[in-house]
Amino acid sequence: MIEFLRFPVKLTFALVAALIIGFHFNLETPRWAVMTAGIVAGGTAFVAGGDPYSGALRYRGILRIIGTFIGSAAALTIMIATVRAPVVMLLLCCLWAGFCVWLSSLIKVENSYALGLAGYTALIIVVTADASGGLTLAPQFAVERCSEIVLGILCAILADMIFSPRSIKKVIDQEVDSLLVAHYKLLQLCVAHGDKEEVDKAWSALVRRTTALNTMRSQLMMESSRWKNSSRRLQMLNTLSLTLITQAAETFLIQNSRPDYIPPQYRLLIEKEVKSVDDVHKRMKIMRRVIGVSSKSTPLTLASWVGAATEYLLLINGVRSNSRITTLEDGILQREVVIQARSAETHHAMINGVRTFAATAIGSLFWLYTGWTSGSGCMVMLAVITALAMRTPNPLMMAKDFLYGMTVAVPLGALYFIYVLPATQQSMLLLCIAIGLLGFIGGIFVQRRQLGTLGALIGTINVLVLDNPMKFEFNVFLDNVLGQVIGCFVAMMVILLIRDKSKARTGRKLLNRFMYAAVAAMTTNQARRRENHLPALYQQLFLLLNLFPGDINKYRIALTLIIGHQRLRNAEVPINADLSAYHRQLRSTADQVISTRSDDKRRVYFEQLLRELDVYQEKLQHYAAPSSVTEPVKRLASMLSKYQNTLIQI
Repeated sequence: MIEFLRFPVKLTFALVAALIIGFHFNLETPRWAVMTAGIVAGGTAFVAGGDPYSGALRYRGILRIIGTFIGSAAALTIMIATVRAPVVMLLLCCLWAGFCVWLSSLIKVENSYALGLAGYTALIIVVTADASGGLTLAPQFAVERCSEIVLGILCAILADMIFSPRSIKKVIDQEVDSLLVAHYKLLQLCVAHGDKEEVDKAWSALVRRTTALNTMRSQLMMESSRWKNSSRRLQMLNTLSLTLITQAAETFLIQNSRPDYIPPQYRLLIEKEVKSVDDVHKRMKIMRRVIGVSSKSTPLTLASWVGAATEYLLLINGVRSNSRITTLEDGILQREVVIQARSAETHHAMINGVRTFAATAIGSLFWLYTGWTSGSGCMVMLAVITALAMRTPNPLMMAKDFLYGMTVAVPLGALYFIYVLPATQQSMLLLCIAIGLLGFIGGIFVQRRQLGTLGALIGTINVLVLDNPMKFEFNVFLDNVLGQVIGCFVAMMVILLIRDKSKARTGRKLLNRFMYAAVAAMTTNQARRRENHLPALYQQLFLLLNLFPGDINKYRIALTLIIGHQRLRNAEVPINADLSAYHRQLRSTADQVISTRSDDKRRVYFEQLLRELDVYQEKLQHYAAPSSVTEPVKRLASMLSKYQNTLIQI
């Protein structure tokens, strides 16, 4: 029960602290400080589905500060340059908002919040200054907004520090152990060559858990810099976990054509049940002794799996203790250069930017033309929703959440505006109790992630007249609530009308990147062979899982290409000038397949790549390449030929 009430108490403290400090220092609009505290604390809890782990709230607060300062600077620059042309000024702000949303869609999700905020902050400052009829006061608006937002963020961080912040370290320690047990069970399935559907379910679940563990590592670093050594180990554990998935899946794949690939003694050894990481450790000791005695008969994928699992066992002890990194561990951690994944959602990002610009530009022109009194509030909601919703997996659902919440905020805000707040004007204590009660009840519903709860909390705070001095003008309240509701509705209509049809395009681009990674792995360049693309490839596979949640064939194609990449990267390709030159030719053709925008040209380049792979196989035979090279190349060429239409068509 205490765990359940911790976040509502934390949110209540943040709101009340921002309110008291705002009025104590005679800030003109303490509402911004209170609303910021609610957004930072409530938004983080809504995403986490409960009280967020320590560090997450601070990180989000820092991003909000950065975004606010960038947006304020952009607003001042635009106003100084175009103060004599209001239409141009507002359109430039809309263009800036669209640019920020476009850019935020290309970077990491956890960092995109700052850019989205920078986009709509500039528009809010310009719209607020224009609506008040004082563009000359724009610098004052910018300074006030920055100071009040910083105050709200500091109150939220203080509340997080006081009310027992939760460390994610214990969760990580439990997950690294259970993840290795799950890996061993996947290996058992693959060695037994069990049901294909069961294997698919097991490895896709492991991909998700490995991705989640890497996200936990990011949250651990948000918590404190003292976890630096554990974070380095966890980063390598991410690679090792993906390696274990790849080797197990390749073991299953090879047995499709070679049922006797796994010797009987290994089958008997692996099929024994394990329940804990200690059981896996005991299995590893026995398997290493068997491999040492009969290394020539040991399947390559099984030996690679055991090697990766041994390193995994070595590193998890250091993760638990957070001790100094030993020489042996350092050799493992510095063995490879991890390559970051490039965004495959360029078209999706463009659609997001266009949506934001179109919504805000149309709203601006309508507001300027009609002089609508609720226009400023409508503009603000348009900017906020189109900036923040676009980076979520389901923008329409977030728009609905805002719309439902703002609709609930109308009667709730009216109750507070007409009856509650006027009765608290003679006592600061009563005002704090009223706002605190709103925050406490809102916190209970927010952490349960009920649709519309976060929007209702923020919308209610926004329409209340928490200014200094407080004025209860009903027409101002009516303008605010109408602007909020209509703005949310228009934003939802924009998302519905400007459809995002980039899903198929992104899926094809991802599959082609897997193809390029497999082709590019054929190299004799030692620097390129040290590059670790596995985390980037599985990150893109995870995106594919989210884009096409029921399309198991796409997952199999992607996993097969990742297996091909990993096997060819470690294959002993004969070193000579002829093969090195042909490797460059293969990479160039594969790059043309990815970069061209024409379906006809893509088909031509893909067919050229298939012909070049046939020639390459002949060259490998000519130079007497071992079967560890020729077999994966043959498997890759066969797979590309089989799924040609899937890889080149949108």
